[in-house]
Amino acid sequence: MNKTILTLVLALGMLSVEAQIEKLAGPKVGITMVQSGLLANILKKDVGSFSDENRESWEGTSLGEYGAVMSQYGYQWETRFSDGGEVTGIVEWIALIGGMEKGMFLPSVSSMVGLRTDKGIEFAVGPNLSLGGIAMVFGAGYNFKFGKLNVPVNISYVPSMNKNYHHEEKHDYIELYDEEGNDISYEVVTPEYTVIHPTGARVSVMVGFNLGK
Repeated sequence: MNKTILTLVLALGMLSVEAQIEKLAGPKVGITMVQSGLLANILKKDVGSFSDENRESWEGTSLGEYGAVMSQYGYQWETRFSDGGEVTGIVEWIALIGGMEKGMFLPSVSSMVGLRTDKGIEFAVGPNLSLGGIAMVFGAGYNFKFGKLNVPVNISYVPSMNKNYHHEEKHDYIELYDEEGNDISYEVVTPEYTVIHPTGARVSVMVGFNLGK
């Protein structure tokens, strides 16, 4: 009898917790403004996408001087943990593809945890994974509610990171001959070195369209 009562209590407790969880999902679109750096150079097609070309120095060139803008399109999954108060906990997964208007495929995934007030103001933070590596993303915004439709408008910030490109020692053999046909070839040795390039900070303005599941 006691086990039956305990089972019923646990089941009711789990149903109560599940009832407090609201899941939302929907598309997300926006733009990202990129500070001067490696990503901006890629968007301008000055260098390849995080390839060995980026090992070269930017000295004497316009690389690293100008920023860029790209579109973003993706999908957002959100879980809201309601406690019935003025503040609600939120967990978000956001998958985006950037640069399609430039003929590029630049994917990124963010996992964010934060808070949303009953007025619709929200703050969140979490890791961001992109071709540039792993970084932290910080976001703030406002959630507009139209019936069952939630329209979050957010501004997010991903700080710049330094990427290290190590160049191994290189040996080039220059084959030359003088006027008499004598071999005067020589070897040119480029010592190993490391080049550090910033990825450039990113600021995104995004709009989502979420419906409850």
